[in-house]
Order: sequence, then C-alpha cells, then structure tokens
Amino acid sequence: MDLQTFVTSVKAARPPDGLTVHLQSLWYAGKGDWDQAHELVQDLPDRDAAHIHAYLHRVEGDQWNADYWYRRAGEKSPAVSLEIEWEQLVSRFMSTTTK
Repeated sequence: MDLQTFVTSVKAARPPDGLTVHLQSLWYAGKGDWDQAHELVQDLPDRDAAHIHAYLHRVEGDQWNADYWYRRAGEKSPAVSLEIEWEQLVSRFMSTTTK
C-alpha cells in the first residue's frame, strides 16, 4: 500500500485489513476519530506509539502534553502542519512494515 492508497482508504467505514496498530491509529486520526486513535496507542510502551501519541495531543491542541510525548519518543515537536506530520508518520510506518 502506498500513501495515496492509505489516504483514500480513510473514506471507508473500516480500516484496511493487516494494518499495524500504529497505522490503525493513524487511520482513525486521518478519519477525525481522535478518541479511537488515542485509545489504540495510549498504553503502548514503545517510542513509535509515543510519537503518534504526541501527534494526537498536538491535534488536540494540548502542546504541553504533546511535548511530553515527543520527548518520550525521542523526537522534537515538528515545525510543520498537522497534515504534513500525519503524512510523514503514515509514510514512516508504512515503510517499516514493508521491510
């Protein structure tokens, strides 16, 4: 699956089969379902989940909390739009699942 196919899939009622939990979270975020996206990653201990968690709190407008999660992920808060960050995250996690 490429980025454009993923973006298009957000119009469907359900995420495509076979997505990792990280991509599922980003799928729900792309659909505007913040609660479901957050539910999927909030308790995961890995840095990848922390990075998505940070993005979600940035979407929410809670920059303090987002900054906390970016630090947990070993990342800096990006100086790009939310849309660009979402696409970057999707691309990143799609590339790690195809290796």
